Amino acid sequence: MSISTQDACKIIQEARADAIVISTMSAMHGMDQIDPDYAFGLSSVPLMGGAAGLGLGLALSFPKRKVIVLDGDASLLLELGVLATVAGMRPANFYHFVFANGVQFNGGANLPVAGGGSVDFCAVAMASGYVGAARFAQAEALRAGIGAWLAAPAPALIELDIEPTPARFGPQLAQPEQGDARFARMGMEARRLMRALGTA
Repeated sequence: MSISTQDACKIIQEARADAIVISTMSAMHGMDQIDPDYAFGLSSVPLMGGAAGLGLGLALSFPKRKVIVLDGDASLLLELGVLATVAGMRPANFYHFVFANGVQFNGGANLPVAGGGSVDFCAVAMASGYVGAARFAQAEALRAGIGAWLAAPAPALIELDIEPTPARFGPQLAQPEQGDARFARMGMEARRLMRALGTA
């Protein structure tokens, strides 16, 4: 059994309080549907693979505020060494969620991730030096356990078994060109976040 992207995003949104939330790929689209104007939100697009690095910088800059990173398995695999970097800096306010759906460009082309989805992100995080790690495969279990994990020692990684969204594009339907707004949003959201944090 697995969790839908929307259910996972809704559960995290309900538990986040005033945490900074960095999201990428599927989680970004999920959060767009739930709370697109969240003042402490920042999208890591088009910086695929950069969500954890952005989150680390913010966690170190604002140590009294929780930082929640909503990463993807394909995204994290692009920059897997960031786990060691995060662990080495030991941010006590860093909570790293990995939406593991086994595909890249979820809901688009649904290309298989490197390793065929066999990477155990919890094991890699712990071996890298994270303080804690857990895996959830059911929405009810995540809802029941997320509060304890967001209060647990950090850095912590929470891997979510996510159900892939059916692909829309393929040989019979090419993906359209991405509009400019997709590539400008990160800068706009960064400026909004700076204002919310009082650093603008």
